[in-house]
Amino acid sequence: MPSYDYLCPANGRVVEVDHKMADRVTTWAELCRRAGLPVGGTPGDAAVTRLITGGHVVHAGSLGSQRERPCDSGPCGAPACGSGMCAL
Repeated sequence: MPSYDYLCPANGRVVEVDHKMADRVTTWAELCRRAGLPVGGTPGDAAVTRLITGGHVVHAGSLGSQRERPCDSGPCGAPACGSGMCAL
């Protein structure tokens, strides 16, 4: 199943979830439910946006050494870098 990165502008978090291509995630509560995360202080109805990442971006947790991905510390320094968009 493909994985997708979603950004919640209300809290600035990017969360990765796996789901069918036909599925759509539109709110923070739905994203948290799919990811197994607590909603926390962010309103559940806060909108989320799917990021264009090229799919299956390597995340630090899968590197074994817990190193940052190259794009996490890339030259642009923008929040979108954590989503793998620096190379775009």
